[in-house]
Amino acid sequence: MIAFPNCKINFGLHVINKRSDGFHTIETVFYPVNWCDALEVIENKGSKESFTFSHSGLPIDGAPESNLIYKAWKLISTEKKLPPLSVHLHKNIPMGAGLGGGSSDAAAFINLLNTQFELNYSEHDRLNIASQLGSDCAFFIKNSPVLAKGKGNEFSDIQINLSKYYIVLVYPNIHSNTKAAYEGLTPKEPQHSLKDILETYSVNEWKDVLVNDFEVSIFKKYPEIKTLKETLYNCGALYAAMSGSGSSVFAVFEKRPDVSFPAEYSFYLQEPASP
Repeated sequence: MIAFPNCKINFGLHVINKRSDGFHTIETVFYPVNWCDALEVIENKGSKESFTFSHSGLPIDGAPESNLIYKAWKLISTEKKLPPLSVHLHKNIPMGAGLGGGSSDAAAFINLLNTQFELNYSEHDRLNIASQLGSDCAFFIKNSPVLAKGKGNEFSDIQINLSKYYIVLVYPNIHSNTKAAYEGLTPKEPQHSLKDILETYSVNEWKDVLVNDFEVSIFKKYPEIKTLKETLYNCGALYAAMSGSGSSVFAVFEKRPDVSFPAEYSFYLQEPASP
C-alpha cells in the first residue's frame, strides 16, 4: 500500500514564554500543503526481519532507528500483532526546512497501517500514538488547518481556506536548527491573536500583522533567507513568511507567479483548487 505524506506551513508563530518544564509556550497555525513524499509499506512474508526500511530521493540523516517511522512502528507493535514489514520512503520534502516532512511520514505510516492491517484504531487512538512522536506528527493525522497552542500540541479548529490562491514554497538549501532558533529570540506576548488575524483580516492585510517570531533570530544568522522573503514580495506576493523555525519560506499569490531561484534551491508551487 502506498501513501503520499504532505508537508505543512505555519501561518504566524508566536513564542510567548518559557515554561518551567523547559519547553516554550507557542501559538501557531498549521496549514497543509501538497508537497509530498511517497511511502510504501509491504507485508514481507517469510522474512526473519520484523521491520526493514529503505529510502531514496533526498538524503535522510541519522540511523533508521532514529526515524519517526521506525519509532511509530515500535509503539504500534507493542499493542498490535503486525506481520514482517518492508517500508520504503521516497523523500521529496527537505529535512530541516520547517515543513514537518518527517512528522508527516510517521503520521501517514500510522494511518496506513491502521487501514492496511485493519488495526481498528480510532482517530483518537492514532492521535495519541502520533502525539508521543511530536506535535507536528499529531497534526498530520487529521491533516486539516488547526490553531496550535501550548507546546504546539493543543489543537483547535480554525477557519482558513487558501484554495483559490497560489502557494509557493522555497527551500534555500539551509538546514535550520530549531534549538538555535529558540536561543536567539526573546519570548513575548503577541500584539494580535492569530485566530483574530486569520479569521478577520484579509490576506492583503496579513503582511503588517501576521508574524513569525523566529524570523528575527534566523534572518540574523542567515540573511539569505531574509533576502528570499523580500524577493517573493518583489514578485508580487500578497503574504510571505518563513515556515516554522525555517529555513523554508512560503508565499501566497493571487496570480500565477513568475519566479525563479538558484539551482541549489528546492521549489514547489501549489495551484488553486479547481472550482
